[in-house]
Amino acid sequence: MSRYYIVTGAAGLIGSNIVAGLNAKGITNVIAVDNLTRGDKYRNLLGCEIEDYLDKTEFLEAIEAGEFDGGVEAILHQGACSDTMEHNGQYMMSNNYRYSLTLLDFCVDQQIPLLYASSAATYGGSSVFKEDPAYERPLNVYGYSKLLFDQVVRRNLADLSSQVVGFRYFNVYGPNEQHKGRMASVAFHFFNQFQADGRVKLFSGADGYGNGEQMRDFIYVDDVVSANLYFLEHGERSGIFNLGTGRAQTFNDVAVATVNACRQAKGEGALTLEQLQSQGIIEYIPFPDALKGKYQSFTQADVSALRGAGYDKPFYDVSTGVSAYCAKLLERS
Repeated sequence: MSRYYIVTGAAGLIGSNIVAGLNAKGITNVIAVDNLTRGDKYRNLLGCEIEDYLDKTEFLEAIEAGEFDGGVEAILHQGACSDTMEHNGQYMMSNNYRYSLTLLDFCVDQQIPLLYASSAATYGGSSVFKEDPAYERPLNVYGYSKLLFDQVVRRNLADLSSQVVGFRYFNVYGPNEQHKGRMASVAFHFFNQFQADGRVKLFSGADGYGNGEQMRDFIYVDDVVSANLYFLEHGERSGIFNLGTGRAQTFNDVAVATVNACRQAKGEGALTLEQLQSQGIIEYIPFPDALKGKYQSFTQADVSALRGAGYDKPFYDVSTGVSAYCAKLLERS
């Protein structure tokens, strides 16, 4: 009987890139699990080689019926509702928390690795981003759903004899996020705004930050895939780890990188932030009332635990990562 690598959320941004990353290592016995109610997400799996596709509901039923017993090599669990503005807590807890518990129980029973997506949203209103309960203050039910599962993992980690790894993803950007709509990365939105209107729009100052100077830890999806595959190859290492670059950069930095990547593709020279502002290419819009009190104006991953676990590969900075991303978007446009 073949043993499969199962990737949930396989048609999403991170999931589809993980499938491609597995394929690049010669792993094609992959079962892709997702919810394709949004049918256009299938495009993210074009070019990937998979053994089978299962709807999330089918997959859970099969797990609970024992159909996968003895047949799974590892589960890379990326499936979740990641909309931080989703207010339906019942849906969020069922989709994110209960789903994850089912997979944890299965993996522990089967003695196979579970690598899963947590989130920097677990920190919420904190100003320190270290994997410690003292700094975990989610601002929305999405962040809480992720934190609650992390807490279950923490309580059981010392007693587990199989690998469990949670990744607290910071601001991930890269190919295959077009289906996410307003929840897609700012790099994606800036690219589309510039292509359509020749300008990009950023939030004006808030929380003591100047226009466009709010700072996030932006991480390119290739780095996320690399870290997942590293831990998959080191099954003796478990824990909950921040997955960001460890360096906060401004939204202005992302805008400058996006515009200049598009300009370079047309043979035009790079412009500074000040030049882009003075020419009206970067403009600022009022900070939305709906986000006040629910917005992280600063995030920066403490990656000391990740580095301590042996992951030492350098991360893309915004300039390099956004440039690579825009080149791929331009190839597809």
